[in-house]
Amino acid sequence: MFIDSHCHLSFPELRARLPDILSDMNAAQVQQAICICTQMEEFEAVHGLALDHPQLWATVGVHPDTEDMREPDVAELVRLAALPRVVAIGETGLDYYRLNGRSIADMEWQRERFRTHIRAAKEARKPLVIHTRSSAADTLRVLDEEGGEQAGGVFHCFTETAEVALAAVERGYYISFSGIVSFKNAQDLRDLLKLLPLERVLIETDSPYLAPVPFRGKTNTPAYVPHVAQAVADALGLPVAELAAATAANTRRLFGLPEAVA
Repeated sequence: MFIDSHCHLSFPELRARLPDILSDMNAAQVQQAICICTQMEEFEAVHGLALDHPQLWATVGVHPDTEDMREPDVAELVRLAALPRVVAIGETGLDYYRLNGRSIADMEWQRERFRTHIRAAKEARKPLVIHTRSSAADTLRVLDEEGGEQAGGVFHCFTETAEVALAAVERGYYISFSGIVSFKNAQDLRDLLKLLPLERVLIETDSPYLAPVPFRGKTNTPAYVPHVAQAVADALGLPVAELAAATAANTRRLFGLPEAVA
């Protein structure tokens, strides 16, 4: 019934509890989840989860905020994206939230990394999983300069403005909402939902982070994605079952996932 479009089950606090997490997913009717790669050193573990568990899928890429890690080139990303059960390139994008005394001009390394991922996604014909924080103008600019609309993808854990969301949708991208949408101070995100076509909306946990209400502050898991769905459904005035079906169909369409096996 539900799909978690973005989680980090390879992170130690979740990987250590994997049997329980998978059992909890099943109990919560979370049929599938996409395990997101954040650095090349992590890919083998992320891919292994997808190979070992039929309800899990994988991505390949380097998070924009990850420094001092191995940088892949286009050829490596394309090669790994072709492996079984790898459905997207990312998590990639730009993040200027923590400049640590640097200027935006100093972040050219992030922009070059992002360009590499866009080029790989176009060549591999796989969608992009985009992270953007305090950097929306440059994220859209680099996408446009690299022809990122040819790849498509999703702006995950969306917290930017309505203008940015609509600009992303105009470029063929999806917008994914995390547990933040359930937070009391996130009325702007709930208002934004009403401006988006439902066929461009996804839901996610970004676990182990950002657990939705009523679990805020606890370790997040894919089993909590129904609570994200409920918050989104409430904002749109829809039954949660209708929202779940729509977002699951959107996720399968974007990432090429099969129907879940009951």
